[in-house]
Amino acid sequence: MPVIENEFLEVTIDPKGAELKKIFHKQLKLDYLWNADPAFWAKSSPVLFPVVGTLKKDTMYYDGKPYNMGRHGFARDSGFSVEKQEPSSVSFLLVSDKATLGKYPFDFEFRVYYELKDNALSVSYDVRNPSQAVMYFSVGAHPAFKIPLTDDEQYTDYYIEFEKPETAGRWLISPDGLIESSSTPLLAGSNRLPLEHSLFYRDAIVLKGLESAYLSLRNTKSTHGLRFDFPGFPYMGIWAARDADFVCIEPWCGIADSVGSDQQFISKEGINRLEAGGKFERTWTAAFF
Repeated sequence: MPVIENEFLEVTIDPKGAELKKIFHKQLKLDYLWNADPAFWAKSSPVLFPVVGTLKKDTMYYDGKPYNMGRHGFARDSGFSVEKQEPSSVSFLLVSDKATLGKYPFDFEFRVYYELKDNALSVSYDVRNPSQAVMYFSVGAHPAFKIPLTDDEQYTDYYIEFEKPETAGRWLISPDGLIESSSTPLLAGSNRLPLEHSLFYRDAIVLKGLESAYLSLRNTKSTHGLRFDFPGFPYMGIWAARDADFVCIEPWCGIADSVGSDQQFISKEGINRLEAGGKFERTWTAAFF
């Protein structure tokens, strides 16, 4: 697996899914990424493309034809090629082929870039449309950060602190993985979300329209944590597997279908439209301390 590093961080990425597998802070001697324990959840940071979340009945319709695709799309289980690697950066490439066109009716080039700068990791998604027709897609992140970071801490010592006070409600997820038709109160003008396992017993916390462009994962027992910047991502998911010692911070350009979805891909909430020959880019950054 490719490894990138600098004086602060050592990061390992698996070409399968272009998935982060390890984030180790050399100076603090701390692992920040979930270890993908299959007893809870066997992934650590799947890349979500060309859909985010669940399609209603796992099916979308485009130009009158049905296309079947599982939750979060196929990129997370696809083999990416390593396009370029340097000591502190690496880029991965996935391109459309006969197999992808059977699930998703668009040609594409999808690149994932990882780059280190001091104590921060930036992850960029680059979607290009090489065809002569418009394409539609979603893209998102799903990194799972280990908490607690040290043996003398507990899960409930941790909290998420948003850049600004937030009033966004929580959009609940149905048993079928779809977004319910209304939200429930969550933050109510606060910028702090205390973490506990029971928060995720009804699947992810889904947030729309946050005022904040970054958040921090902190705890009450030490100064260790991370700052997570996500400019340009209109949706945010926060999730953990049941009683697992991690929390996923998931910025999304896209969202699962709603319970009332008509399954038409071009009118799907949060869908991105990319013109022929066009390019779409988004970057999130995590700084570890």
